[in-house]
Amino acid sequence: MRQQRTQRMSTPTPISPTPISRAGVGLPTSGYALIVDGQAKKEFDTQDRALKAARELKGRFPNLQVKVFNAEKRQSETIELAVA
Repeated sequence: MRQQRTQRMSTPTPISPTPISRAGVGLPTSGYALIVDGQAKKEFDTQDRALKAARELKGRFPNLQVKVFNAEKRQSETIELAVA
């Protein structure tokens, strides 16, 4: 005679009302940040340094999405390749 198997039903975990934040990851509160494919990678004191690094990176890896985030204005600027 064959035994019947019973399936265990797992109870769903409750969804937290507050979003879970990743420790140590985020946008700076001052200065400028280099954002690569949606993730903050490096922080800079001046906009010139941030733009220079972003253009260099975009030139080496044109398929990446590269942005410079201005923490004071809370805005980001997308970096595109210069048309030759």
